[in-house]
Amino acid sequence: MPVRAADALLFDLGRVVIDIDFARAFACWAGHARCEPRRFEEQFRRDVSYRQHEVGEIDTREYFGVLKAAFDVDMSYDQFIEGWNAIFIGEMPGMAELLKRAARQLPLYAFTNTNPDHEAVWSTRYADILANFKEIFVSSTIRLRKPDAPAYDHVVKAIGVPAERIVFFDDVIENVEGARTRGLQAVHVRSSADVAHALNALGL
Repeated sequence: MPVRAADALLFDLGRVVIDIDFARAFACWAGHARCEPRRFEEQFRRDVSYRQHEVGEIDTREYFGVLKAAFDVDMSYDQFIEGWNAIFIGEMPGMAELLKRAARQLPLYAFTNTNPDHEAVWSTRYADILANFKEIFVSSTIRLRKPDAPAYDHVVKAIGVPAERIVFFDDVIENVEGARTRGLQAVHVRSSADVAHALNALGL
């Protein structure tokens, strides 16, 4: 969907600004549990408890208890956290320069579905690239998550410009479609090239 004029840009973080891979968590956990990573890959679900954790309805220890029961492995909480925070790879290629370029002309915001443990990692490890954002909306803080309609409405209100004047970038198609239903312009990001193309279309 072609983008039009905008007054603000809104970015997802994972796989748009910061590269992540849950296979790294599975490999770490498998090493501690002395089993194959496939065991975790097959049992890991973005289910009700996962969503509750992302909106702060349950804390990490409670979420770990749910996962440990599903995985049926002997693993300590500290070992779980080690793997849980191993998912971060680095900045997505080319995004630092794209964000820096866009921020010269428009305010940039971010909206991420995440939890306090992951936030503690990315907020410090990637502080330089995140400094491009005027504000970062975190699901576990605002207690709303994509692709739910109230989440977009909350963010749009906080940004303070009409939804149709915001361009949203996300790698998950459900989140892109959810944003469009609330009136935002939205770009499905498969690589940094999709972001670059949209910025070019906006004249940024």
